[in-house]
Amino acid sequence: MTTVTVSESRQRRRVPSALRSWQARIGIVGLLCILALVIVGPWIAPYPPTDIVGIPFSKPTSDHWLGTDFIGRDVLSRVMHGGRSVVLLALVATALAYLMGGTLGLIAGFVRGKLDSLIMRSVDVLLAFPAMLFILLLATGVGASPAVVVVGIAIIQTPHISRVIRAATLQLVGRGFVEAAVARGESTFRILRREIVPNIASTLLADAGPRFTFSILMVAALNFLGVGLRPPQPDWAVMISENRPGLQVNVWSVLAPAILIAILAVSINLIADAVARTRGRSLEESGVPSS
Repeated sequence: MTTVTVSESRQRRRVPSALRSWQARIGIVGLLCILALVIVGPWIAPYPPTDIVGIPFSKPTSDHWLGTDFIGRDVLSRVMHGGRSVVLLALVATALAYLMGGTLGLIAGFVRGKLDSLIMRSVDVLLAFPAMLFILLLATGVGASPAVVVVGIAIIQTPHISRVIRAATLQLVGRGFVEAAVARGESTFRILRREIVPNIASTLLADAGPRFTFSILMVAALNFLGVGLRPPQPDWAVMISENRPGLQVNVWSVLAPAILIAILAVSINLIADAVARTRGRSLEESGVPSS
C-alpha cells in the first residue's frame, strides 16, 4: 500500500487550489475558448476550408467576417478548421517526449550508479543540437511530414524532461515508503508505478505546461516553414505563411491565426506558472528543495 507523507499530501491538495488564482482563471478561460474553437469550429464553419468563395484578399464583409485569403477562400472558415492540427500535433509530440524522457528519467533516478551515468550522458548529446536545426536535418534526411515534426520535437525535448524527472525521482528513492517497497521485494516497475510516479505528479504537471507551449510554437514554426503540414491544409501557421503577401490588404488573414496561437501559448503558460508557484510554496513550507 502506498504511503504518502504529510507534506506530499499537502502538495497534492494545493495543485487544484492553484487553479483558483486569477492568473490560472484567465489561462483556463483562454484555453477553453481555444479548445471549443478547435472542437466545434469545423462543424459550424460557414464554408468548406478549401473552397474559393470570393476574390483574393477581400476585406471583411457580412458574408466573410474576416475577409478572404490569397486565393479567395473564407478566412474565418479556415481559422475554424486550422486549430486541430496545431493542438493535436503538439499534444502527441509532448506525450511522446514524456514517454521517452519520463522512462529514461525514472530508470536513471531509481537505479542510479553506472546506468544512471550512461543514460544521462547519452541524452545529453542531444543538448548540443539547436532544436530547429535538429528537426530540419531530420526532415532533410527522412523527408518532411507531420510525423517527422512530432518525432523531432519529442526527441529534442527528451533530455530536458529526463533531467527533471530524474531529479524528482532522486528526492524520493531514499524515503521510507520507497525503501519499504524495496524491502518487500516489489518489482522495479511496480515501485515506479505505485510509489514514485504518483508522488512526482505535481512536478510533471508544472513541467508539462512549458513543454506543451514549446511544442505548440515548434509545430507552428515548422508548419510555417513547410516542414510539417503544407497548403492547402487549413492550419494556422500555414495560413500565416501563405497570406503574408497580402498583409496590408487584409490583415486578418494573418493576424487572426497569429492571435489564436498566441492565446493558446499564453493560456497554457499562465496555468503552468500558477501550478509551479503553488508547488514551490508547498515545498518551501515542507523544507523540501524543489527540483
